[in-house]
Amino acid sequence: MTVIRETGAPPAPLGRPARGPTRPGNGSGRRRLGGVWPYLLIAPTVLGTLYLLVYPLARTVLISLQDFQLRQLIQGNAPFVGLRNYRTLLTDDRFWQVVRRTFLFMAVSVVLIMVLATLVALMTERLGRVGRTTVLSALVLAWAMPVIAATTVFQWLFHSEFGIVNWGLRQLGFTSFERYPWFAHGPAAFTILILLVVWQSVPFAAITLYSALVTVPAELYESARIDGASAGRVFRSITFPVIRPIFMLVLSLEVIWTFKAFVQIWVMTNGGPGDATTTLPVYAVQTALSSQRYDLGSAASMVSVLMMGAVLVLYFRQMFRQEGEAS
Repeated sequence: MTVIRETGAPPAPLGRPARGPTRPGNGSGRRRLGGVWPYLLIAPTVLGTLYLLVYPLARTVLISLQDFQLRQLIQGNAPFVGLRNYRTLLTDDRFWQVVRRTFLFMAVSVVLIMVLATLVALMTERLGRVGRTTVLSALVLAWAMPVIAATTVFQWLFHSEFGIVNWGLRQLGFTSFERYPWFAHGPAAFTILILLVVWQSVPFAAITLYSALVTVPAELYESARIDGASAGRVFRSITFPVIRPIFMLVLSLEVIWTFKAFVQIWVMTNGGPGDATTTLPVYAVQTALSSQRYDLGSAASMVSVLMMGAVLVLYFRQMFRQEGEAS
C-alpha cells in the first residue's frame, strides 16, 4: 500500500507560533510617516501664523503692561506697571470720544456698504450676459485698486482748488464751493472718508452676494410669481432666507474691516482736522508715535481688539439665537 505524504514546510515546534514568509519591510515605518505627514504639511502655515499674529499680539500685551517710552525703546529694561496704562487710558475723556466716533464711523459705513452691495448684486443678477460681465469686471477693477492709490484719487477729487467735485458743484450753480477746503472741516472730511471706505468695500460685498444669489433655485421664484408675490415679498420670503448665511458672513467681515480702517484715514487726514477723523487705530498710532508713549498705544490697541471681539461675540450670539428659534 502506497502512502502519499504532503510535502511542504515542517510543522512548527510546540510553543512557537508559525511565521509566514518574510517580506522586505512590514509597512510600520510607512504607517508612522503617514501619521506625521499631515502635520508636516501644515507646519509652515502654523509657524507663519505664530510668527505673524501670535507673537505681535503677545508683544503688544507685554508692552501695554510696562512703562515703555522712548528711553525704554532704546535702552530696554522696561519696568512692569501692571494695569496702570489701562487705567490711564480708560479715564481719558478723549479716548471715549474716539471710541464713540469709531463706532459711528463703523455703523454708517457698514449700513451703506451692505445696502449698496445688495442692490448692486440684485441688479447684476437681472442683467444680460454682456451687462453682467461689464458690471462684474468694473467691480473687480475697483476692488483691485490699491488702497493708497484710491485714497490719492479721492484727495484729488476733493482738492480745494483743482478738484473736480468743486468744479462740478460750481457748474451746477453752487458758487459757495469756490475753493472749498473739504479737509479743513471735520464733518466734511469724515463724510469723505466714509465714501472712500464704502467705495472700496462695496465691490467685494457685491460680488460675494451675487455669487450667493445665483444659488437660489429658480423654481422658488416661479412659484412666487404664480402666487402673485411682489418683488419685496419675494426678497423677504425667498431670496434673503437663502442667502442669509453669506450675507451675515459679509456683514461680519465688513464690521471688522471698517472698525480697523487705518490707512485711508492716516494718509488722507492724519486724524484731523483736530480729532474729527481720529478713530481707535489712528489714536493708537498717534499715541505711540507722536507722544512716544508706546505703552499707552499698545493698551489702546488691546482695548480695540477686546471691543471688536465683544461686538462680534454679541452679534454671533444673536445670530445663533435667531437661527435656533427659526429651526
